[in-house]
Order: sequence, then C-alpha cells, then structure tokens
Amino acid sequence: MTRAAWPVTLSAPPVELRPLRYRDARDWDELRRRNAAWLRPWDATSPDPRAAPVSFRAMVRRLNSQARLGESLPWALTVGGHLAGQVHVSGIVRGSAQSAHIGYWIGQQYAGHGHVHTGVAMAIDHCLFAVRLHRVEINIRPENTASLRVVEKLGLRFEGRRERYLHIDGDWRDHLSFAITVEEVPDGLLTRWRRDTPPHLQRSDPASP
Repeated sequence: MTRAAWPVTLSAPPVELRPLRYRDARDWDELRRRNAAWLRPWDATSPDPRAAPVSFRAMVRRLNSQARLGESLPWALTVGGHLAGQVHVSGIVRGSAQSAHIGYWIGQQYAGHGHVHTGVAMAIDHCLFAVRLHRVEINIRPENTASLRVVEKLGLRFEGRRERYLHIDGDWRDHLSFAITVEEVPDGLLTRWRRDTPPHLQRSDPASP
C-alpha cells in the first residue's frame, strides 16, 4: 500500500465501493437517522464518556488521511448510485503479518439483497490481490445473526471467540472472529461466491458486524 493507492473505486453493479465525499453529508446523516434503531446494537462506541461527537466533515478528512497513509480503506457502499452504507478496511499491517480487518453496515431498506456480500467480497479481493495482503479478518458479535450469515455464505473460516473485544453499544462486547487468506481464494472471493451460490441464496444482509 502506498500513498498513491487512494482514492480507489470498486464496482460490481449495482454495488459500488467509493470514497466518502464531503457532499455525502446530507445523505449520510439521513441514512443514519432513518436507521438509528437498526444500527444501534452494532455501532462502535467510545469507552470514554467525555468523548465528543465528530462532525461528518472531520470524519471524512480523518478517514481519507488514514487511507492515503496506507492504514485503511474507508469506502462508502452505494447501490444504484445511492448511498446505502459503508465498508471499512482498517488495521492494515505490513511486515510479517500482511493483514487487515473489515467492518461494515448497511441501511435496513437496502438489506436482504446480497449487497453487503458483494461489497465485502470486492473489498477482500482488493486487499488480497491489489494491496497484496495475506489475510483479512471480520469480527462479529455473536448476537448479530445476519452478519454471521454473511461470513458463512462467503466461506470465511471461524477462528474463535474474543472476549470483551470491542466497545459496542455502550459496553465491551465479545466477538466471533472469522478470516480468509489469499491461498483460499486463488480466483477471488467474489468469483467463488457467485459461482458456488445459487442466485436465490445470494441474499440476506446484515446491519453491521
């Protein structure tokens, strides 16, 4: 990953992963407002009660700065050109690890159509073959059955339980860890999923891991 590797846009119509833009502010705020109850159980929170809210503009500035440094890949997920959620590759580690992890969320009105499966598969393929990472992991709360179906359908390996792993919805929450390495998908994860999964089963999306 180099400083020149961002911005990046990935497309598998009708799904596209692209950088968030300042002009997305109104659509992002409206999407989050309409889906507040849907997303709240899975949203990351700060253990510091004094932590101040971050403006959308400041968030986009920080995410793009991290991306240009090769530390993350913070995509907006769009469906048919409409902002529908986010797919965020973070914790990119080089050296002997060559790994990262992925988080994601989607609005309820866009769920159930396989859009997150497509977005996550594109993101993983980009990490493994363009960024040349070796391993990507996804950590999911045990209660989030919809997200668990995503990693199951995409064929990520279960690696174990992480106790009190992330601060989610106001407390430290256990997570289940899933991973995939480049050797497991020589033809790409999106290709494998679409090839091995009947179209009527390429559905059912989560809120967020």
